[in-house]
Amino acid sequence: WQGRDITIVGVVASPPVMHDRGMRFDFDVEQVQTAGALVPGRISLIQYAGGFAMTAPMATAEQADLPAFHAGERWRLTVRLKRPHSTSNPHGYDFELWMLERNIRASGYIRQQPEAVRLDARVNRPGYWIEMVRETVGQRMAQVLQAQPYVGVLKALAIGEDDAISQQDWQVFRNTGIIHLVSISGLHITMLSGMVYGLVAGFWRRVPRWTLYLPARKAGLLAGVVAAIAYSLVAGFSIPTQRTLYMLSVFALAFWSGRRVSVGHVLLLALFVVVLMDPWAVLATGFWLSFGAVAAMAYVMGGRLHKPHWLRDAVATQWAVTIGLMPVLLMLFGQISLISPIANAFAIPLVSLVIVPLTL
Repeated sequence: WQGRDITIVGVVASPPVMHDRGMRFDFDVEQVQTAGALVPGRISLIQYAGGFAMTAPMATAEQADLPAFHAGERWRLTVRLKRPHSTSNPHGYDFELWMLERNIRASGYIRQQPEAVRLDARVNRPGYWIEMVRETVGQRMAQVLQAQPYVGVLKALAIGEDDAISQQDWQVFRNTGIIHLVSISGLHITMLSGMVYGLVAGFWRRVPRWTLYLPARKAGLLAGVVAAIAYSLVAGFSIPTQRTLYMLSVFALAFWSGRRVSVGHVLLLALFVVVLMDPWAVLATGFWLSFGAVAAMAYVMGGRLHKPHWLRDAVATQWAVTIGLMPVLLMLFGQISLISPIANAFAIPLVSLVIVPLTL
């Protein structure tokens, strides 16, 4: 059935992303109407547009004369599919591995004839509700920021949508070793959760009657975990996001029950949960970078008799991550950034304490 017309019914499973050739999105197949055709349950589709040329990353479907696809809608489409495959060119993007890690078993394009038909404007399922929220936030940011050059970076920091970042910017981030700060990372989720914890705990303890039912620190802890869960869902629930959420949850449960747990045990438990729920996660670059960075920091900061000076602590942590991740970076990308420690010393406080809070 590769390269043949197939009529299918399904739901748009991700916010559509505009590319230079059209609009791409994930699609959950519910029904195959072509007799005898076999189609995987989750596929990646692109809607091509004749003469469509992107002049800005914020172009809309109406400007490109495309059907207005939105997350959570049910459509009947006629598509042509093919199996995922990649080229063997050096330094080329491994599209096949990316598709396998996301459990997308086919890619293709939507045929112009017969025309696509929208069957339902909204499919009421929790997973699609989250994708609708992500698309709404992304559209709102694009509307407010118009064609600003940094809109792609801000959308990546807010909702994990990094498709609007230019290749030139990606190259700068790779050369300086700050690519981990551009997409949503555990540092951002922990920061937001800590902010919510402090605000709720500070407000809670000012009402004595409430503290009789629940201590202020536990109320703040509960609010912080809820904020982390909500942000993780809106951010796309990537591998670094999952790792952070599971670790925060374990620490929260330990604090709630009055137990002491080690960072190593919490990291291993989070690793076990991630791989148990998604075995293909080991193919994701973020899996190795996320767990590797936390393991390096835990190794350097563990076993201390007293807390060192904050500056010495920051320098030691940065160098531990830099040296610890060198083998992983060489294996994954074939290159490392020699100025990464210096660049991160400026970028981490700026992004985490200024840019991310203001973006949110």
